[in-house]
Amino acid sequence: MSGGARAPWRAVLASPKMLAILALGAASGFPNQISESALQAWLKDSGASNRTIGLMSYVAWPYLLKPLWAPLIDRYPLPLLGRRRGWILAMQLGLVASIGLLALQDPHASLLALAGCAVLIVFCSATQDIAIDAYRTDVALPAERGLAAAATNLGYRACAWIATGLALILAQEVSWRAAFLVLAVIMAGFTLVTLLAPSSHNQYRPRSLRESVVEPLRELLATPNALALLLVVLIFKLGDAFANKLFTPFMMDVGFSKVEIALAVKSLFTASTIAGSVLGGVLMVRLGLLRSMLVFGILQALSNLLYCLLVLSGKNYAVMAAAVILEHVAGAMGGIALVALIMALCDVRYSAFQYALLSALALLPRYSLGYPAGWVADLGWYTYFVTSFAVALPGLGLVWWKRREIEALDHARGGAV
Repeated sequence: MSGGARAPWRAVLASPKMLAILALGAASGFPNQISESALQAWLKDSGASNRTIGLMSYVAWPYLLKPLWAPLIDRYPLPLLGRRRGWILAMQLGLVASIGLLALQDPHASLLALAGCAVLIVFCSATQDIAIDAYRTDVALPAERGLAAAATNLGYRACAWIATGLALILAQEVSWRAAFLVLAVIMAGFTLVTLLAPSSHNQYRPRSLRESVVEPLRELLATPNALALLLVVLIFKLGDAFANKLFTPFMMDVGFSKVEIALAVKSLFTASTIAGSVLGGVLMVRLGLLRSMLVFGILQALSNLLYCLLVLSGKNYAVMAAAVILEHVAGAMGGIALVALIMALCDVRYSAFQYALLSALALLPRYSLGYPAGWVADLGWYTYFVTSFAVALPGLGLVWWKRREIEALDHARGGAV
C-alpha cells in the first residue's frame, strides 16, 4: 500500500501492527493513574491533608518534562528488540520494579520515600510513552494515522480506568500493598506485548547527542510554514481545553452533587471520549488529515455551546447527558486529528524527540489556562462557554489558511522505515 492510499479501515484494524499499537496504548495508560488517582486515594486513607495530597501531585511533572531526555531515546538504542521496542521493554521492567517498590512503602513512615517511588514510576511511564509514541509514528502509514491514534487512545483510556478501579477495589477489600503488587504483576504482562509487537525496522541512529537535538529542531523549523504549523499544534484544541478546564466546578454550580458527577457525569465523560476516539479514527481513513481537522474542529467548537443550554436549563439530566456526550465525542475526534497531525510532522529519524516536543506543545493550553478560565467563569458560565467557542476559531482559521501544507503532509511521509 502506498503512503497516501486509503485502505479499508477494517483491513487496517486487523493488521498486526495496529493490534500492537492498541496493546501498547494500553501499556501506556495502565501506569498513568497509579501515581495520581490511586496514590491520592491511598494518601487520603492514611489521613494526609489535602495540602499534602496537592503537593504530591507534582510527582507527575516528568510527563511534561519528557522532551528534555527524549533525544537520548533517539540517540542511544538499546541492544535488544531494536530501536524502539528495546526502550519500551526496559521501561516496562522499570515500572514493574517501581510499582512493586511502591507497594512496600508506608505513608505514615515516610512520605519522602513514597514520593520517590512515585517519581520513579512517572519517569519510567513518561519514558515508555516517548518510545511508544515514536514506535507508532514509525510504523503508521499516512492513511493509518487516524486509526493508530484512535487505537492508542482506546487502549490508553480503558487501561487507565481499569488500573484505577482495580487499585481502589483491592485496597478496600484487601490492602493497598496487595493492590499495588497486583498492578505490578499485570504491568509485567505487558512485556509480552512488546516482545510480540512487529519491529519498526527503524535503524537510523543520530551520530551524536548534539545531532539528536539540533537536527530534529532544524528539521521541524526548516520550512517557511513551520512556525504556522507549530501554532496549529498549540491552538487547535484551545477552545476544547478552555471549556473543560473548570468542568467539575461548572457541574457543581449547575446543581449536580459530587456523587452524581462521579457516577453519572464522569462515566458519560469517559465513555463518550472513547467512542469519539474510535469514530474519529474510522472517519479519518475516509476523510484524510485536512478534512478531518476542519470537520472535527468545527464540531468540537460548536459542541462547547451545548453547555450554554445547560446554564439556561439548570440541573437537567437529559440536557447534561446530551451536552457531555456530544461535546466529548467531538473533542475526542478533534484530539485524534491533532495526534495524526503531530505524527505527520515527525521525521522517523527523530520521532522520539519530535513527538515528545510537539505533544508537550499541544498540552500547554491544558496546563496554562487555569487563571484566565477562572477569571472568565467569574463573569458567568454562559459567557465562559461562549468564550470557549470564540477561542476555538483562530485554530480553525489557521488550519484553513495552511490547508495546502497540511494536505501535503498527509502524503509526504510514509512513516515506516
